[in-house]
Amino acid sequence: MGVGADNKAEGTSNDSKFALQQLEEKEEVELSNAEAVRLTKDDQQSEETRETWGRRLEFVLASVGYAVGLGNVWRFPYLCYRSGGGAFLIPYLLMLFLCGIPLLLMEFTVGQYTRLGPVHSLAKICPLFKGVGLATVVISYVLCTYYNVLMTWALYYLLHSFSSSLPWQSCNNTWNAVGNCSTGFPGNATHLKSASQQFFDHKVLEMTTGIERSGGIRWELFGLLVLAWTVVYFCIFKGVKSTGKVVYFTATFPYFILFALLINNVQLPGAKDGILFFLMPNWSKLLEVQVWVNAAAQIFNSIGISFGSMISMASYNKFNNNIIRDTYIVCLANSATSIVAGFVIFSAIGYMAHIHNLPVDDIATDGPGLVFVVYPEVFSTMPVSQLWAPLFFIMLLCLGLDSQFAMVEVAVTFIVDGFGKKVLQVFKRKELIVLAVCSVGFLLGIPHITRGGIYVFQLMDHYTAVVSLMFLAFFEVLAITLIFGVRRLSVMLEKMLGKKPNLFFRVCWQFLSPMLVLGILISSIVQYTPARYGKSYTYPLWAEVVGWFISLFSIIWIPLGALHELWTTEGSLLQRLKKSITPTVDLESVSEKPSGESVALFAAAQTPA
Repeated sequence: MGVGADNKAEGTSNDSKFALQQLEEKEEVELSNAEAVRLTKDDQQSEETRETWGRRLEFVLASVGYAVGLGNVWRFPYLCYRSGGGAFLIPYLLMLFLCGIPLLLMEFTVGQYTRLGPVHSLAKICPLFKGVGLATVVISYVLCTYYNVLMTWALYYLLHSFSSSLPWQSCNNTWNAVGNCSTGFPGNATHLKSASQQFFDHKVLEMTTGIERSGGIRWELFGLLVLAWTVVYFCIFKGVKSTGKVVYFTATFPYFILFALLINNVQLPGAKDGILFFLMPNWSKLLEVQVWVNAAAQIFNSIGISFGSMISMASYNKFNNNIIRDTYIVCLANSATSIVAGFVIFSAIGYMAHIHNLPVDDIATDGPGLVFVVYPEVFSTMPVSQLWAPLFFIMLLCLGLDSQFAMVEVAVTFIVDGFGKKVLQVFKRKELIVLAVCSVGFLLGIPHITRGGIYVFQLMDHYTAVVSLMFLAFFEVLAITLIFGVRRLSVMLEKMLGKKPNLFFRVCWQFLSPMLVLGILISSIVQYTPARYGKSYTYPLWAEVVGWFISLFSIIWIPLGALHELWTTEGSLLQRLKKSITPTVDLESVSEKPSGESVALFAAAQTPA
């Protein structure tokens, strides 16, 4: 009996345990379902907060618009003629295929896979070099503060091009110094200035004799700078949804004007001489290292590698967008535009040389002077000048605005990705964040519209777009292709497109691109030349020091980011270093977020039968 009672007690105990186990399993199922619902809500909220381009074409147009800018119109033609004419196309095209295309695909891959801007995407890929991402944001924002000044000058010329006679074509104006004013190009007569040059110097800029004399604000330019930033704000204040619609016009209209100018210019007398001067190969130039450096620098500056903008724009793509195809479209469209612009510019310069009976090289010039001095002078002598002048400056505005959209968007993306919730508690709406970013950019641009502002502009451009960029490019390539690794980068691309990158891209990422970037960086340091304005003005020592501080302001975030990462990571120095180069981006599962249905099915599959 005693044995029977023990068995009954044991059976009762087993039944209680089984019931308790069933109750625990039921609670686990309920928790799993609750977690699935929570994950679904989180995914839906995340998808809602992260915008995407309305159509793939909008992303392509925005990227082409950013890549094709004012540099295609003034910098490429001048570099080509100065660096061997047609021979320059050899290093230029080599750098395009060995650096430009592979590195743009690299940035598109990082942005589209992580769906983050440059700061947070690079922090996931290589925490030790998270400062590279911040440095790209800083350099882009610094660049946009003075890039909009070009838009201000273009607006000034646009408004004056509607007058009964173009104001830069005669020496009979109040701003002209009649004693040394020439209605054409003065050639080798160094004491003379063209009427167009005097309009730019004395009317538009009212420039002083040096950077140490600011001379006060040019109030006309102040008002136009406000207008330029207002246009930028209303084009991007709704994010990629508004930018995607604007680029349908701003990215395509310049091509209509370029081809119209090309058709018109090649028919002008002397155009053939200008085109031959532009293309005539000087093969001996290929032996100069600086020519190869110029070609690489033009590719980086024009496509926008290491500015963070391409990563930001790709982060708004859908997960499986074909970025290999988009990379080829953007790069080839950019280079083709540069070559067409070269024909347009030098056919016009050849025409001017024919009219004034001067050699072509007495008219060709570099920098803003090519756009705001030489070309306005060309219009003053062309048939139907009142038509071509406004169209040309509208084209300049479109080219500049596209680039400006992308550079401002980098800063906005950084703020929203990193501090979205906190910042929205203060500003309430994203539109107000964009307004704050544009307002600060406007305030930082004011020194450029003083009477000594052209010297500030040239100093900023030299130390930001030349000196800083090569450092950022080197460390970005080091972080992504060498530390994060080509294998991981290939996995990211394979998960998005279903296929690995071909051998060409893998070889470029692993060997050729890093070697070329390092070579460019070393050559830029060895062959460094101080900034100058024009052919004669050299900056005082204190201005050079300020220029280096401007350059360091973007570069300094790279070592600061590395030190912060090592300081906040636990363990010995070796352990900290190892953790700091270990990526945190998820490569095991597809990055695209699962739908609510798939989450629920996954939870149901975990429920015991």
